[in-house]
Amino acid sequence: MKGSAVVRASRLKRFLPLLVVAYVLLELWLVVAVADLIGWLLVLLLLLAGFVAGASVIKRAGLKAFAAARAGNMPEGEARTAVTVAGGVLLMVPGFLTDVLGLLCLLPPVAKRLQRVPMGLLRRGPLGDAVRLQEQVRMHRPDGKVVPGEVIHEDGTPTDRYDYSRRDDAQGRGELRE
Repeated sequence: MKGSAVVRASRLKRFLPLLVVAYVLLELWLVVAVADLIGWLLVLLLLLAGFVAGASVIKRAGLKAFAAARAGNMPEGEARTAVTVAGGVLLMVPGFLTDVLGLLCLLPPVAKRLQRVPMGLLRRGPLGDAVRLQEQVRMHRPDGKVVPGEVIHEDGTPTDRYDYSRRDDAQGRGELRE
């Protein structure tokens, strides 16, 4: 099983540059085609509106999550927030295809299906820092005290002491330090 995952990952690394180039060419073609229909000024205004809408969606989702954490309530789900933030990021990326994908992420039926994506995939993806920050915010009480609990290492051994300061490992991602 593990060998097939390695083969899939290497195939993805091989074809990822080709997929990115195809995506960029498709987006450019869409922008030019829409600009021929409605004009360049309106296209620029639509792209700017998509950026502003995406920033607004991300800000609202973040404020809602922080307000829920401050009140001591569990947010309705970190998966829902992650899907909303992903929709906002897609809206902010210039292009009409990404705008459509971002709007799809914000539609409740589609968002509900996307919430089923395992959080482990989100932690490793481009939203990993946002998901980890949200988890850290939820670990603290509204008065700033750390929620008591036991920390379990990846190998399954518990520890009594834990330092919540961050460090950067060789891969550049922050991890909690013992």
